[in-house]
Amino acid sequence: MCGILGFFSVSETHSYSQSIDAAIQTLRHRGPNDFGYEEMSVASNKLVLGHTRLSIIDLSFAGHQPMHSKDQLFSIVFNGEIYNYRELRNELKTLGHVFHSDSDTEVLLAAWIQWGADSLARLRGMFAFAVFDRKANKLSCVRDPFGIKPFYYTREGDNFLFASEMPALKALKQSKAQLNWQRAYDYLVHGDYDSQAATFFEDVLQLMPGHLLHLDLSNGQLSAPQQWWRPQIEQTSTLSFSSAADELRERFLHNIKLHLRSDVPLGAALSGGLDSSAVVCAMRKIEPDAAINTFSYIARDSAVSEESWVDLVNAQVNAKAHKVLVSPQELSNDLDDMIRTQGEPFGSTSIYAQYRVFKLAKDNAITVTLDGQGADELLAGYHGYPGKRIKSMLEQGHYRQAMNFARQWSTWPDRSLKHCFKTVVAECAQGPLYDLLRRGNGMQASPSWIDTQMLRDTGVHIGYPQQKSPYDLPGRKLASELAFSLTHRGLQSLLRHGDRNSMRFSIESRVPFLTSDMADFLLSLPENYLISQSGETKSVFRAAMRGIVPDAILDRRDKIGFSTPEQVWLVQLAEQIRGWLKIDLGLPFLNQPQILEEFEKIISGKAPFSWQVWRWINFTRWYQHNFELR
Repeated sequence: MCGILGFFSVSETHSYSQSIDAAIQTLRHRGPNDFGYEEMSVASNKLVLGHTRLSIIDLSFAGHQPMHSKDQLFSIVFNGEIYNYRELRNELKTLGHVFHSDSDTEVLLAAWIQWGADSLARLRGMFAFAVFDRKANKLSCVRDPFGIKPFYYTREGDNFLFASEMPALKALKQSKAQLNWQRAYDYLVHGDYDSQAATFFEDVLQLMPGHLLHLDLSNGQLSAPQQWWRPQIEQTSTLSFSSAADELRERFLHNIKLHLRSDVPLGAALSGGLDSSAVVCAMRKIEPDAAINTFSYIARDSAVSEESWVDLVNAQVNAKAHKVLVSPQELSNDLDDMIRTQGEPFGSTSIYAQYRVFKLAKDNAITVTLDGQGADELLAGYHGYPGKRIKSMLEQGHYRQAMNFARQWSTWPDRSLKHCFKTVVAECAQGPLYDLLRRGNGMQASPSWIDTQMLRDTGVHIGYPQQKSPYDLPGRKLASELAFSLTHRGLQSLLRHGDRNSMRFSIESRVPFLTSDMADFLLSLPENYLISQSGETKSVFRAAMRGIVPDAILDRRDKIGFSTPEQVWLVQLAEQIRGWLKIDLGLPFLNQPQILEEFEKIISGKAPFSWQVWRWINFTRWYQHNFELR
């Protein structure tokens, strides 16, 4: 796990040496074990590739980057892990490749040399990398299928810059960063972020999951991003439910086995829910005698505490448990660091629990953790996407089954027939009707504390940033939504949270659910294998884990995860929050006195609590850290 950066300059008149040093320093938490950069002449132009290394596989200097092929025709900087590197290395050896290290980086470079972009479909891992082909005079930039590892880039005049994190990119830029007003509005009003290529910084983009782009170094021409992996949502599987569960069990255990490859100590983040519990129990299944360390956030004396479930799993696998409890004052003390760590605003304080879990792992000398992230988006978790599932049945003419499903789904905790009906109506609504329905739920596109007319005048779209899934087939609306959640809105924000929180403490967080072959398998199954006719989420996975995960966990009907008592925390921090919200940001579209007035109503109980409070806090503090105030 590492940090990467680079730039291509068509002119050597500007010296980047100080900028590179500064950018490297912003990434040292991602790679505390080694770092370096190299300048390469390309005709009359200059290419710089930089890297900071967190040593996981082959701890020797042989894994140093930038790494070059023996003939010096290819160079690479790589952030991530290729879990099937041993199998690929054996295959490449038969094709004549000679290896000088045990690193997965050398295997990745050889695979690119052998197969080019066709190598990507062979990889099982998480990755963002840039490879320089001297013969073709081309720089290729690639991101893994789900966007587990970050890749940001921008054009500055004729120059091209990229980095793993925003602070590094800002250090490389000659000009000052500017706020993207559209994304600020989308976040502040609608809570939308990380769902598209545009970021909170004007003209800075993220390379979307499963995409690559090429930079022609002879003329500086940048290609449009190309999608190299696309989820397949056709129902191609003919397996029975029990056979599908058996196949899923084997695939999941194989994924866990690959993700346990490490030359440094590893552990697991354990929330007590199905996904993280399955990861921990599968670790024990694969390694019967290995020491297992688990790390958990505990909201003790709270309705959202999962401690009893955590204890059950730890007892089942005989793990060494590490727990962290958090107070409002600790959140206050760490808030600015967490906001700087994330680089851009985020949805709620729930990620503070994750932040502290990774700190706990670091304090216990663990360098790699396994995590259950991505299972909800692969297996129709959360509440099971009822609107999508019902629409699939309606499109197939299964009207009676749709009605029965709605009734049975509604009997589960935290669900209702009214909510089910709303999701179906929302699924069928578009444009102004969709915005009208959102207003009916109290979600306004033009709240009193923001000047939407000013934003309109500058070209900002006012309204919910509704996106339509590009993966759409009749009768496969649930599979379509899951594919969209995996690659656009949903999982992207969660993966960003996990990457930045883990890297803040130089921890490599692995997510064994998220491999392209696993996604293709699950999305090929009948939708009722994922959410059953009775409304059970992750139905086929629960069946697959019988005998591995305790039945009590598999039979749970609620979902909490690393949840935090956000309202309690923020009420206790009200005085400090007032001070933050009073600082004038100098943004003409933001009515901060009105925000303070709305905040007082919420804190006093005169208005209902919502995540809107956190978005005000988060945006205010983030803006102060990243931009000069007037």
